Amino acid sequence: MKVYKFGGTSVGSAERFRALIPLINDNTKKIVVLSAMAGTTNALVDMSQLFSEGKKKASGIKCEAMRKQYHAVADALFSSETWSSKAHDLVDEHFGYVDSLFSKEYSRHNEKRILARGELISTAFLHFLLSEIGIPSVLIPALNFMRIDKDGEPDYFYIRENLKRELAAVNDEKIIITQGFICRNAYGETDNLRRGGSDYSATIIGAATEAEEVQIWTDISGLHNNDPRFVKNTRVIRNLSFDEAAELAYFGAKILHPSSINPARMKNIPVRLKNTMEPSDEGTLITSVSIPKDYKAVAAKDGIIVLRVRSDRMLMAYGFMRRIFEVFEGFKTPIDMITTSEVSVSLTIDDSTYLDEIVKALSSIGVVEVEKEQTIICVVGDFRPDRVGSAPEIFEALNTIPVKMISYGGSGNSVSILINSSDKTVALQSLSLNLFPEDDIQ
Repeated sequence: MKVYKFGGTSVGSAERFRALIPLINDNTKKIVVLSAMAGTTNALVDMSQLFSEGKKKASGIKCEAMRKQYHAVADALFSSETWSSKAHDLVDEHFGYVDSLFSKEYSRHNEKRILARGELISTAFLHFLLSEIGIPSVLIPALNFMRIDKDGEPDYFYIRENLKRELAAVNDEKIIITQGFICRNAYGETDNLRRGGSDYSATIIGAATEAEEVQIWTDISGLHNNDPRFVKNTRVIRNLSFDEAAELAYFGAKILHPSSINPARMKNIPVRLKNTMEPSDEGTLITSVSIPKDYKAVAAKDGIIVLRVRSDRMLMAYGFMRRIFEVFEGFKTPIDMITTSEVSVSLTIDDSTYLDEIVKALSSIGVVEVEKEQTIICVVGDFRPDRVGSAPEIFEALNTIPVKMISYGGSGNSVSILINSSDKTVALQSLSLNLFPEDDIQ
């Protein structure tokens, strides 16, 4: 069995829904994981924000606009009266439910219920479409088996056992449809795997079923060796290891959700990144195998904040670093990069939720400086300890750009460099010219 995940652009219109049929209807058994239609989750987030601010009328207006949009999609997607009627009733049911929540008080639980609508509708639409044209399929609700624990991590035992039960009830249908992103939490409430979580859903399902392969279908043919939004003539990387792909995803490669690699890595399940617009393209294959190459790819992560803590008490004092890390642990804020000297520590974070509280806590340890609008450039390649040289091409490319921090040696797969966000585009382009000169073809 394989697991196919299709993102929002792959189900972004009636035409895109129909284009999925030849991709999934090949007489082999597969689980099809769907995101919400493109733009839906953003609209539902906006709607929830208005709801949280007490602007219930504005939320209701936005809800009604979305209802009309989905009715238009249903009109374009279904040709028979039977399935068209079912689709319109489904749209009214879901948006009627959302509208009913606006008469209640805002809560995080109600917000999560609202955000689940997109995936619930898209999966039902595909199931209805296949039924209309006579292709057998079964729709299994993700809320019946997908669950996170109290720490927000997948409850793998629960998922495996409950998904096994759901699949045991499937008859001869080859196409099994379910939702990405949505799940239940440890208390049984509707929750989600955070933004981009449909990739995560697919690899969790792949691990739970020990699938032959997980395929992530988007609108681009695999991971590129640089960001095509800023750099011309990028190329697809045909093979990556799990570790290499995880580094690229975490540091800005938008095609893949950062958390999605780990479930596949745990069970050694290949992940293939494919393009629904060009299905014949082989895409990128991610496995446990690493093919050594000096430089494979570059990615950039924006929204980085630097915190520098300076204190004479740090000099030759054990326990100093522990006190700093305890601050970040207390506010559940991960650290991306860290460098130290005799009397100072520099750290980067990408979550500013508790920034003021963190600065206040660190101020009891030393003098704190904060610098925003920073970007981490991650270069993935062969950086094993026994590698000859010190990646000179990277630093030659950046010789006109102020470098704030460098993380070298922490990983055998990557080097991370902190720069001002205003220098990002020039940095990516310069790195592409220096590291991948063979791609500089007009």
